[in-house]
Amino acid sequence: MDIAAERFGWRRAYGTTTQVDELLTEQTENAYRAAAGHTALATAKNTDVLAVQPGVVDARGRVLADVLFLEGLLAGARNNGLAPELIERLEDVVDHGHELTVLLADTIRTTAAAHTGDR
Repeated sequence: MDIAAERFGWRRAYGTTTQVDELLTEQTENAYRAAAGHTALATAKNTDVLAVQPGVVDARGRVLADVLFLEGLLAGARNNGLAPELIERLEDVVDHGHELTVLLADTIRTTAAAHTGDR
């Protein structure tokens, strides 16, 4: 069912915290499995500051897109009067996400400044 739903861009909602915890555990395991070996590859490829820059630019773009998506979820939750606890958590996530995009932008600027010696 999940595979069929995913093909249509649908996601399943989980009604219990046990189901959510199982989902989060699976997500975490999959992410760490996918990242295995990344350190060795990154060490081999990222030999100077400019080599690091494209990866950080890509990550910032993905984070920003996700934060804007979450802002939409937050707006919908507010407009529909959903649980205040949910709204508060979404506000925290959106704020943190925007802070992360700023940090990533600063990191991108640092790669260019370090390359040119403009510190």
